[in-house]
Amino acid sequence: MATHVITGAGSGIGAAVARALLERGDTLYLLARDAGRAKELAREFEGAHTLVGDLGEPERLSWAFEHQTLPEDVDSLLHVAGVVELGAIGDFGPKLWNATLAANLVAPAELTRLLLPQLRSARGHVVFVNSGAGLRANPEWGAYAASKHGLKALADALRGEEAGNGVRVTSVHPGRTATPMQEKVHRQEGKSYDPSRWIPAEAVATTILTALDLPRGAEVTDLSVKPGG
Repeated sequence: MATHVITGAGSGIGAAVARALLERGDTLYLLARDAGRAKELAREFEGAHTLVGDLGEPERLSWAFEHQTLPEDVDSLLHVAGVVELGAIGDFGPKLWNATLAANLVAPAELTRLLLPQLRSARGHVVFVNSGAGLRANPEWGAYAASKHGLKALADALRGEEAGNGVRVTSVHPGRTATPMQEKVHRQEGKSYDPSRWIPAEAVATTILTALDLPRGAEVTDLSVKPGG
């Protein structure tokens, strides 16, 4: 039975991954931004553990974890949570840049750092749910794409640094996926939202589990997922 730490389990891809792993009988630690959200996740995912830490304030994660019981071993750390705000570079000030980079890049880096001892002990796996925006940057997507390009750089550097410790690192780059975040993006774009046009969250979850289940001795480094017919 494996132990997984998951961010973003409250909806979308994160929820689909959490449900799939719970059905397998694995042990889950779900990160929540506050105690109230932790209670909601515990009710939704019966049997799962929760950890409290706000990804919007990565500098406080270390303090938060000092007051909680962490798993002794972590077989996988799944970075699924993220934030998005669309807008032109000329309209984005430091507050929006800092908020985007904190949640999408700095927090994953800090969370990984804090759990590296447990990941090394288990010869575990770190999965960064990135985006197609982590491979290309389109107009109005500058801040989000910058954070996701940085996330790919983080994954690539971590992979090289931790290979000797048996830690595998995967970046998954989904295209547009039918999630609440995608619905928000459509509102920002002024477009109607039809979830049937986009990748089901469960399909991305299956992709993530496929990477996790790959036999030792092989590693999926980068994986793109696109909508299909």
